[in-house]
Amino acid sequence: MAVKGHAAPPTPWSKNLAEPKIDPTAYVHSFSNIIGDVRIGAHVLVAPGTSIRADEGFPFYIGDESNIQDGVVIHGLDEGKVKGDDGQSYSVWIGKNSSITHLSLIHGPAYVGDNCFIGFRSTVFNARVGNGCIVMMHALIQDVEIPPGKYVPSGAIITNQQQADRLPSVTDTDIKFSTHVVGVNQALAAGYQCSENLACISPLRNETKGSSSNGGRARSGGHSNLGAGPIPPETVQTISQLLAQGYKIGTEHADARRFRTGSWRSCAPIDSRNTSEVVSALAACLQDHQGEYVRLLGIDSKAKRRVLEEIIQRPDGPVASKSSNGQVSNAAASTASPSRTTATGSSDLAQKVSQILNQGYKIGTEYADARRFRTGSWRSGPQIDSSSASAVLSQLDAFMNEHTGEYVRLIGIDQKAKRRAVEEIIQRPDGRVSATPSPSAASPAPSSRSAQSSYSSANSSLTSETIEQVKNLLAQGYKIGTEHADKRRFRTGSWRSCTPIDSNNQREVMAALEGCMQEHSGEYVRLIGIDAQAKRRVLEEIIQRP
Repeated sequence: MAVKGHAAPPTPWSKNLAEPKIDPTAYVHSFSNIIGDVRIGAHVLVAPGTSIRADEGFPFYIGDESNIQDGVVIHGLDEGKVKGDDGQSYSVWIGKNSSITHLSLIHGPAYVGDNCFIGFRSTVFNARVGNGCIVMMHALIQDVEIPPGKYVPSGAIITNQQQADRLPSVTDTDIKFSTHVVGVNQALAAGYQCSENLACISPLRNETKGSSSNGGRARSGGHSNLGAGPIPPETVQTISQLLAQGYKIGTEHADARRFRTGSWRSCAPIDSRNTSEVVSALAACLQDHQGEYVRLLGIDSKAKRRVLEEIIQRPDGPVASKSSNGQVSNAAASTASPSRTTATGSSDLAQKVSQILNQGYKIGTEYADARRFRTGSWRSGPQIDSSSASAVLSQLDAFMNEHTGEYVRLIGIDQKAKRRAVEEIIQRPDGRVSATPSPSAASPAPSSRSAQSSYSSANSSLTSETIEQVKNLLAQGYKIGTEHADKRRFRTGSWRSCTPIDSNNQREVMAALEGCMQEHSGEYVRLIGIDAQAKRRVLEEIIQRP
């Protein structure tokens, strides 16, 4: 916290001289004014130029993880109260994880619920805004109660209840946007706290000096000294992105025997939505299970499914970071066995099979010789009915031995939706390949591999894995999108969309991908798989790094 607030002045209606109560983890900028009985929760950011003045109406409450941005005014009338979530009376109540953005006015009596977004220059006066509402720019909300989960467009004037009840509901895109704003401001609050803490800022300054003397080569990934700790910056970035999208974080561990059979055990549950607290819990799990495999989980609580499973520690230490093309760095690759049929490959396949079975999918197989592979004419192998990972692996091993010298691919089948959830090549004519353990991890690929179907990777800037990933997405009826970010936006998860890709033609999609990568060379570019019917993303994978 950068500044202390001021006591309320004595007035005809109050002489209690109340002072602000500010949680020590909150950051209040020195150019803001906090006066009177204002109660500010944990990890709140109060930006420069704000005026939070509980000298007439009081008290005010600002919930955990919320942000009050530049130029915001919060004030209240002497008469009129709202009931807070704790059952007490307040002049102004602002819930948790809410964003009160630049130059907006919250004038009590006023209630703003949890997970709300109040846009630039908007006004809320003598009104209640329910949980999860999105109020865009230059809107007026007065003398009404906005039901939870409603969207108020820019410039709207909502002054009677009939107007409020007719408002549309927020979309998933709106929710992601609001959550992203909260995530960015949480990162800013932590950064401001660090900048005023000598123990935190000194290593950064020393590293900056060291980077200058070494021609800037000491920096890695744009995350400064985050990589110096047990959690690499790439993993911290993944956690921030998952939290910004509203997902929960989990962790699992397994010794070598359990890893081979896919029998993972859960670490302590992580209930927090705060990035720093999640990273601390993750570090504790890694510390408790040194010498074991540990994997990071992204969990969609509403859909009750996992959106990410990524191994972040192996018995021999942390997983090697990816190089610019998404492959494992050469230093890590040089320590691996040159054989493609090592135990690591088998372990990766075991993990992939376990993931598919854990999601309730069935396992299938297909095979093709070189000619059929070029034309995409795969032949079906036997469907595997077992739900035991060890039994499935045994049958897969027998099937691959039966078709030595041919391509074999693993199929994950969603029988309820009658679609393929996974298609992954696990054997090529020159030997078996490592299965990709999660959507965000890319398998190393020899440049001599030919792309499936009519599109060739010979003259393409795309890796053969990316080409195959695109084909799989298109084959399952998904749309393809792309996003890009420079280093600053990558650190905050503020991706920008490339030109929309409306085509389902492989060549046109690949050309659009290459165009985005070329246009934004020197930036991060990621591939998006979009389920247009369910209005959700099925894949987010970085395909280019600076």
